[in-house]
Amino acid sequence: MSSAASAIDGHDHPHNPHLAHHFESMEQQHNSAKLGMWIFLVTEILLFSGLFLAYGAYRAFHPEVFNHASRLLSLPLGGFNTIVLIGSSLTMALAVREAQLGRSRLQALFLLSTLALAGVFLVVKYFEYSHKFHVGLLPGRWFAPHGHEAHVAQWQNVRIFFGIYFLMTGLHGIHVLMGMAAIGWLWLRARRGEFSAVYYTPVEVVGLYWHLVDIIWIFLFPMLYLIDRSPMH
Repeated sequence: MSSAASAIDGHDHPHNPHLAHHFESMEQQHNSAKLGMWIFLVTEILLFSGLFLAYGAYRAFHPEVFNHASRLLSLPLGGFNTIVLIGSSLTMALAVREAQLGRSRLQALFLLSTLALAGVFLVVKYFEYSHKFHVGLLPGRWFAPHGHEAHVAQWQNVRIFFGIYFLMTGLHGIHVLMGMAAIGWLWLRARRGEFSAVYYTPVEVVGLYWHLVDIIWIFLFPMLYLIDRSPMH
């Protein structure tokens, strides 16, 4: 093949070590990776959508129970975690931007900041869960409230609320751990200078995943914590 024909076909560029053999260009590989991530994110949305529908159905049948039970969650801790995750979404977006500009040092710094904020989120959830375990606000047959929260036992189906609470927040917590593992992997690679303005695909696709994790929590927070904050009778 002549050099002119090579130029027309777009194969005259130097081979990039990050370019997989089954792709013709870095742009094609980048677009394919983003499409694959978006397809994966759609399946995640479908998963949580099923939980949202179950939540909506139970709340429609037992609105007073959900209103009452939501007051037993800590609004300050839930609100603080919301701010933490929104901040982590910002630092993740900045990490992607720095990767696109080829600035490895700042990229690694923002990735580490995102990792730290995710850790703060899980620590807060640990304290929330610990309190629920301590007072017996558990799902299903383990529901045995005592102490100050013992009065919720008179409310039939309150255990349903806490079953949904632990299922939704627990599944979300697993996604946070998965995101932290991926971000930690990116951080190690960023420290080695593996990403540049030509190759930053892994950072962008992990960023898309992390933004979904944040968005899901933004839905969970009002659904679980802000149902009804009027004074109890």
